[in-house]
Order: sequence, then structure tokens, then C-alpha cells
Amino acid sequence: DPALASQAYNRKPVWRRILVLLAGPFANFLFAVVAYWILLVVGTSALKPVIGDVTADSIASRAGLQQGDAIVGVAGKPVTTREGAVLAILDRLMDGTPIELEVQGAGGTASPRELQLVIERDRRALTEPGALMSGLGFDFWYPTIPTEIGKIVPGSPAEKVGLQIGDRVVAVAGQPVADFQAMVKIVQPSPGKTLTFAIDRKGARLEVPIEVEAQRDGDRMIGRIGIQPAAGLAVPASMRTVERFGPVSAVGRALDKTWDMSLLTVRMIWNVATGDVSVKNLSGPINIAEYAGFSARQGILSFLSFLAVVSVSLFVLNLLPIPILDGGQVVYQLAEVVKGSPLSERAQAVGQQIGILLLLVLMSFAFYNDLSRLFS
Repeated sequence: DPALASQAYNRKPVWRRILVLLAGPFANFLFAVVAYWILLVVGTSALKPVIGDVTADSIASRAGLQQGDAIVGVAGKPVTTREGAVLAILDRLMDGTPIELEVQGAGGTASPRELQLVIERDRRALTEPGALMSGLGFDFWYPTIPTEIGKIVPGSPAEKVGLQIGDRVVAVAGQPVADFQAMVKIVQPSPGKTLTFAIDRKGARLEVPIEVEAQRDGDRMIGRIGIQPAAGLAVPASMRTVERFGPVSAVGRALDKTWDMSLLTVRMIWNVATGDVSVKNLSGPINIAEYAGFSARQGILSFLSFLAVVSVSLFVLNLLPIPILDGGQVVYQLAEVVKGSPLSERAQAVGQQIGILLLLVLMSFAFYNDLSRLFS
């Protein structure tokens, strides 16, 4: 209607159009801030970043990390949880610089450690999904899980040889195993091999040869026999921490956390584009749905944390300078300021086509990664 023409979007000043375009991504950012604020006010229980096993002659062992050390800082930034420590290490990895840690030993004394990396070689390898901790050569402390079998996967090698729920594995290939993790460390590197398992069944000792099944885990094959432990031990209070802030102080902390996650996402996307980070980190709707279901089963706080991460990703993604996205439309408006008049319809159409092509490429990688994870 000519009487309402002045209210049309393309009749508004450029700065107002840009504000409209930024409103969507800003809503994603704001949602993440609110979600983190709720989590910080309610308080979330987390595990402390205490180091467990350290692999011999690894990056971690050469840096002097020892079992029982607690990571209290990364690159001068204090950390109190495992999630915080891992994100800070990843952030430092994106910078392409040595990773400086502040660790506290059993005696309570803090001292610096430096993880020396060959950036050109290690950065891409360490950013493969699930490869960071094993690549650095250490794991966080976990409670000891007994080797008693609690579940047997149907059709697995364990079922085929007659293992039973309640059996306890005492040795594998002649090596005594004190816990479930020790058994996994022998089985996983042995796909396709036949290993002899010493089983304690109600006091009787059995020697059972089992052909280890090979299963794909990303780019590598690992061995499994299809058993799960009966139960783990409770985590002691000394290994737990609770992140909780007052309603006012939580506002600043939520803003900082959302901003830090946004910067890390930007760095990850940039390094994926330049080939420095594995493209396997891209996830599509299948993987997102799986994580949504998993986090929802863990409880409302876990699900809210997942939604915050997704919102941060949408905030960053929508601001990318791709014409079909909000960020690309902002570029159009800025081009109009420089040019002194709107871009031609032809130029905008070509830009939209390029944007759609780029998104299709991005979606193809994401779907391929989803399907690879699903069928491996």
C-alpha cells in the first residue's frame, strides 16, 4: 500500500536494517547467556581436572605431568572443572602456541608445565573427534570400575564364547587386569586378534580364547568383545566441585562464558576452513539430535547446557559473511553505504546463489560426518 511504503524494510535507513538483521543472531546469544545464568545460579556439579593415567613418552609425560596432579590454570586462566580445562586447552591449540598449564601436585604446591607441540603436525591430529586427550598422552581421573560383567551385547564375541553376567575378568593375554580400564587398554589395540581371557566364575577359574571384533572408531579400527561393566565406584566428594554464583555475579560470568564459547567457535570454523582443524568436527542434524536425546536423558540442566552450546553455534553461523545468512545481508547493507545506492538485483541474486552453494557444501560435510559416525 503506497500509504505504508515508508514502513517497508528497504525504505529504512541502512543502520536500522542492520539492526533488524542482527536481531536474530543476538537472540541466540541472549538465550545462551540466560541459559548459562540459570545453570550458574542453580549450580552444576562437575568433576575436578585431576590427572589420571599418563602415557609414557607422550607430550604430557615430557612436560612432567604426573598422576594425581590437578590442573588449576591454562595459559594464565584459572580452571576448576574438566570441561573448563579442555575448552581452555582447545582454545590455546587454536592459537598455535605451546599450552601452558598450572598444576597443583599432591603436596598442594602449584607449578608451571608446558605441553610442547609440533603445531603443523599435531594441531590437526589433536582436533580429530575424541583424539585430544589420547593425543596429549593423559586422561582425567575416573573411579576404578571393577571387571565384573554387567551386560553382554547380543551377537558379540563375548556371547558366542559363553561369557555370563557376573563373570569377572582377572587377566587378558596373560596380563593381570585390576579394573575395567586396564582390560580395555589391552583389548582396544587388538582388533582381529585372539586373546585368552582368564575368567573367575563363582570361584572357578576359566581360560577362554576370544577373537576380538574389529570396529571402526573414526579413522581407526579398535577391538571390542561386547561386554559392559556391572557398576562403577562412587566418585568421592574430593573429586567433585560445584559451580554456583549469586544472581548478580552470575550475569557477568554468563556473559563471559557465552563470549568465550563464541570466540572458540569462530576460531574452530576459521581453522576448519584453512585446513588446520579436522573437518570431522562439523556436525549435522543427525548428530545434533543424538546429543539432544542424550543430554535430555541426563536431566534438565544437562539439556539446557546443550541448548546453550547450540545457540552459540547459531549465533556465530548466522553472522558468517555468506549472502544467504544474516551476516551476508549485513555485508550487502555496508556495500550500499560505500556505493551510495543499493546493489543491483543481479548482483544480489548471484550472491544468493553463491551463498546457497557454500551452505550446500557445508551441509554435505556435516551430513557425511553424521552418517560416518552413525554407521561406524
